[in-house]
Amino acid sequence: MGGRLCLRVQIRHSTVPDPVINGAKVCVVLPAFNAERTLVRTLEGLDRSLVDEVIVVDDASTDGTREIARRLGMRYAFHRSNHGYGGNQKTCYALALDTGCDVVVMLHPDYQYEPRLVPAMAHMVASGIYDVALGSRILGRGAVSGGMPRYKYVANRFLTLVQNLLIGQKLSEYHSGFRAFSRRVLETLPLLANSDDFLFDNQMLVQCHWWGFRIGEISCPTRYFPEASTINFQRSLRYGFGTLGVGLDCALCRMGLRPPAYLNRASSGASTLSVGAVRVRISETNINV
Repeated sequence: MGGRLCLRVQIRHSTVPDPVINGAKVCVVLPAFNAERTLVRTLEGLDRSLVDEVIVVDDASTDGTREIARRLGMRYAFHRSNHGYGGNQKTCYALALDTGCDVVVMLHPDYQYEPRLVPAMAHMVASGIYDVALGSRILGRGAVSGGMPRYKYVANRFLTLVQNLLIGQKLSEYHSGFRAFSRRVLETLPLLANSDDFLFDNQMLVQCHWWGFRIGEISCPTRYFPEASTINFQRSLRYGFGTLGVGLDCALCRMGLRPPAYLNRASSGASTLSVGAVRVRISETNINV
């Protein structure tokens, strides 16, 4: 399966020697787990003339994801063991910062989100208008038509409403897996204090708000199909309650109560990202770590 997919990929390497999006170096990171059926399609959608670096981090997949990453000739890192979705992102962002990038775009390699929108997301951050950009499945009417199960759509809307009230924000959703960040955001937030599971995304977004970073959104179509990654109902339920807990953490902080580690500005320096903090996880890479 992996070999057949690799034969049809055409990686478009950049011919532009200098960063072309507002002079900012853009790095796209893909936290991968069992993505052999969708990784190539996702990468084919990237405009490599506008993207300076692409990094795939494989979280101990049991399929052919690693073999595909090796053959595509891009930067990669493979975890020795599974560190979870959030743990994978910690490695992604640490390695991205080490490339000297100015903007990092996180894109799921399951082809649920539209990779052709990566330049638009990067422009939002590179412009200096926003520190964070989100690809929202809720803006517009593409979520349900793209195949999002109705129970997930309803849960998304309910959780987002409650979190907006608890946090004091006004976002269309907190659960998108398509995000762009400035270098300053990734260097500032205590991301090592976040969950290694799916709650990482939610905690990170609340951190961005708590630290005063400017958040913008862009409408992004979504695709739900058998090969795309998903979590089962039980884990979805646990995640839903977890996001409410994150919103409550922020609300209590706003009331002056002692913050949890991931929202504690005073101790945040001890939990910021570094290559040294993630190096022990990596079994193989073509990145100099």
